[in-house]
Amino acid sequence: MSVYAKEKPEYLKDSIQSILQQTEPPSEFILVKDGLLTAELDQVINIFTIQYPSLFIIISLEKNQGIAAALNEGLKQCHYKLVARMDSDDIAIPDRCKWQLEIFSSQDADIVGGIAAEFESDPEQIISYRKLPEKQEEILSFAKRRNPFNHSCVMFRKSAVLAAGGYRFFRYFEDYDLWVRMLQNGAKGYNISKVLVHMRVGNGLYRRRGGLQYVITMVKFRWYLFSTGFANFLDFLICTLGQASVCFMPEWARKLFYKKILRNSNSELI
Repeated sequence: MSVYAKEKPEYLKDSIQSILQQTEPPSEFILVKDGLLTAELDQVINIFTIQYPSLFIIISLEKNQGIAAALNEGLKQCHYKLVARMDSDDIAIPDRCKWQLEIFSSQDADIVGGIAAEFESDPEQIISYRKLPEKQEEILSFAKRRNPFNHSCVMFRKSAVLAAGGYRFFRYFEDYDLWVRMLQNGAKGYNISKVLVHMRVGNGLYRRRGGLQYVITMVKFRWYLFSTGFANFLDFLICTLGQASVCFMPEWARKLFYKKILRNSNSELI
């Protein structure tokens, strides 16, 4: 997990707590402070490190370097073969890690994700679900046009991430970029058909996915997928034109598009 100064202390507290309360609790908790934090955030971290002194490894970066650099620093300190990722404002389901470890025991997998239940303010009021293809061939096909894993609930083999070069800076697309390189490198993926995390989608998410800067970065990323042979020109064309259209929508319309077109509202997914 990485955290930076703009995160809310109560979100961080709930996120950490949801991992500590797993039915298969972690053997270690790597927390990267991406630059100087507020006193309130440091207080939350201190409470947990005092309570669990042998569990937490805290890495403090002098300046904010972004999620890619922060997670790479965190990976260097991971002592185990399997690493669970978690965002500092989301809430993991209690059996999340147990279910993922079961897949690693029964399947040939390097990345294991699952369904993200999205909420805005109240984690009990789910507004949509991001469900992804389950098995490798479906994941490979899906990844040509859309992100095949929910970053905040993946568990992966550290060796497979490092073999693909780790995270790298690709603003807005750091995790998608990593998955593509891992898949190109022969990594196997699997998505559990269960909700693993309650994912916060308020806090400016839909605003960040719009505007000219996002479009420019998106086109560069899509061109990268095409230029490396991962996606074909039709994939490039459909994705760039489609995403650009959504980016230039008013924020309320973009939000509606995500909920109604790109997400599943089926409550039975729980």
